[in-house]
Amino acid sequence: MDNIIFYAALAFTGLSVFCFVWMSLLTKPEKADDSRAYMDPLPMMLKPVWGLVKIIEYYIASNLPFEYLDKVDQRLQKSGVGYVLTAEEFFSFRLVISLLSLLACAYLMVILDTFEPVFFIIVPFLAFFLPIVWLYDSKKRRHTQVIKDLPVYLDFITMAVEAGLNLTGALQQGVEKGPRGPLRNEFAIVLRDLRYGLTRAEALIRMADRLDVPDVSNFVNAMTQAEKMGSSMASTLRIQSEQRRNERFQRAEKMAMEAPVKLVFPLIVFIFPVTFIILGFPIVMKFMSEGLY
Repeated sequence: MDNIIFYAALAFTGLSVFCFVWMSLLTKPEKADDSRAYMDPLPMMLKPVWGLVKIIEYYIASNLPFEYLDKVDQRLQKSGVGYVLTAEEFFSFRLVISLLSLLACAYLMVILDTFEPVFFIIVPFLAFFLPIVWLYDSKKRRHTQVIKDLPVYLDFITMAVEAGLNLTGALQQGVEKGPRGPLRNEFAIVLRDLRYGLTRAEALIRMADRLDVPDVSNFVNAMTQAEKMGSSMASTLRIQSEQRRNERFQRAEKMAMEAPVKLVFPLIVFIFPVTFIILGFPIVMKFMSEGLY
């Protein structure tokens, strides 16, 4: 009886997915041109399911509350994914991952000839929140790379300003000569905002809001204050460059001092028991062979 219910549920699930995709393709929603000229290229993992993502975006994600989509968009911008996916596309991608995980779970159950209804709830639920974990990891790696590259870019910009260029020209030199990474992309966006008519203070503040990194916020605050007070940009940049480099060195020292503390738990739980087993096994076997145990 359980097998009959399982195969029936599997058949209805597959039929529902097929009907949904078929009807969606027939209707062909009249949507605005989906040109991605202003967006980054799609990752390889998204291309096979992109059609289904766009369908779910049109029918479901586009009807979500604006407040929720705005929060998702802000999270995407701070994670550096805002130019890859929109908020609607990200939510649609989460639904697609849940659907694919449900089908994969059903397929594995058919192969293993078993039926566990609880997995039909747990697996899609976990898959739905898996992109959130990926987004958090992307944001963490992005922040680490920004903190690492900031002193290098400040050195480039400082040398360019001291050589006679204005701040906009110095930023351009930093983008052209600096290492690849998220900070280079952000400075390129700052230059684009300046070409579109924003002031330097507004463009830098927008960059600080997108990155949400304390080091970048301190740098932007110092630059805006120097511009308002009429201070020397070169001296301000030199001070910021030295301060950011010292902070990076202090952060590295802190991580080095924290390493022994973080190693205590793995040592006690994993290393020490195995060591005691390896050392004590010959002694125990010797006692057992001599009848002393």
